Amino acid sequence: MLTWRFDKTTVNYLPLRTYNINPAFKNKRMRRIIIIFIAFGIFSCNPNKEIKKGDKTGNYSGVIKHGNFFDKILFEIEQDSASFKVFFTSLEQNANRIPFQGIVLSGDSISFKLQSDFYTYSFKNKWIENNSKLQGTLTVDTITVPYTLEKELLVNKQNPKNEDVSFESNELKLNGTIWYSKNGGSKAIVILTSSGNSDRSASRAEAIMFAQRGFTAFHYDKRGTGNSDGNWQAATIEELSMDDINAIKYFSDKTGIPLTNIGIKGSSQGATKIPYVLGELKDLKYGIAVSCPGVTLLESDLNYWRNRNAEALGKDIEDAAVLQGKVFEYIAGELSRTEIEKALAIEKSESWFANIWVPNLDEVKTDKKLLYSPIPYFETTKQPILILQGTLDEIIPANSHEFISNALTKSSNSNFETILLDGASHSMYYVGESDFPYWSKLHPDYLKTIEDWINTVSNIK
Repeated sequence: MLTWRFDKTTVNYLPLRTYNINPAFKNKRMRRIIIIFIAFGIFSCNPNKEIKKGDKTGNYSGVIKHGNFFDKILFEIEQDSASFKVFFTSLEQNANRIPFQGIVLSGDSISFKLQSDFYTYSFKNKWIENNSKLQGTLTVDTITVPYTLEKELLVNKQNPKNEDVSFESNELKLNGTIWYSKNGGSKAIVILTSSGNSDRSASRAEAIMFAQRGFTAFHYDKRGTGNSDGNWQAATIEELSMDDINAIKYFSDKTGIPLTNIGIKGSSQGATKIPYVLGELKDLKYGIAVSCPGVTLLESDLNYWRNRNAEALGKDIEDAAVLQGKVFEYIAGELSRTEIEKALAIEKSESWFANIWVPNLDEVKTDKKLLYSPIPYFETTKQPILILQGTLDEIIPANSHEFISNALTKSSNSNFETILLDGASHSMYYVGESDFPYWSKLHPDYLKTIEDWINTVSNIK
């Protein structure tokens, strides 16, 4: 896991699972380049202040490029009576108002930095052209990249209008945010919650980007996260899906947008709920299932464990996987405490035993979510479905899209499409060859693929 040293915040990346996993399972490359920007999505997006000509404060945006890498970035420079404050945003990194540290002001120059577990990101800048531009360099490791950012006018601010709301679901109060597109319009999308303890900040950047593309978008804090009541760990997939359903109904009533104009999108565990929700709300227009396992969540977790340990264990991987599978079955309530202790005792002398993740058995709470599979629900889905999967997804089985396609065929659903994004990870970040491998951003075709497909099924040209 990765930690920004200025506040000691730690972030667990839990793609499908609903329990803490062995840090050894983590992909070191992903830990290095996905620079925990999700964690700091909790910082709200403040609207621009009125910009005065010559004022050094304001929003400066532009593109940073190095070889085959490019990214749209934003610096928000603010000043109070004591000092300057600067925040970093890159929506395609899911970075939202991350506070810079070590700010040093000297005449027309300002420098600041970000610190991860692995790298220091040093930014040196100079205001030019009557403070209408910020010319600077980013230095990380041995690479220095130049950039020029331009000050935004108030009317050109990046973030669309948003509204924080609350609604009731199963006697719980849940909180979310509606993002409104500038052009109004009738296109709408609801982002379903996913696994772990992430709140709506994890999907904030994506909701903003959908709104920038003309959608009215809605996302919310899953029960027991953020400002929402409840306990997600004790909930079943069906209960969490009913929260999604109630969120969609509330969103439709609040905005006046009918279900027939609303689509739903889910990633990872969120994607497994797509067919369930579509089956309950048959008027919904479409579903987008991103990085969706075509097996149970338990089998997907075991697949991830295999991928993380295959090289180290070699020919022993199959024997070890059997025991790891039993550990997951115990968590799912399929094996008793006596049975798992016996299995562990039998294998504890094996050389590969150290690679087995075993939680504290006294602290394990049964989690039936691990037994959930989306396949039976896909077999009855009638609405249009987009199945989007990355070719470098280490978590779900590589043939998941085939299982889902076969299930949709059983439902006599011919209105679905499967798209594999070359070089995309489970989180839809591009993890192929990069000339700037120090942070990661969304695959360049990810949002365009989704938008093009939605326009096709909506008959929008």
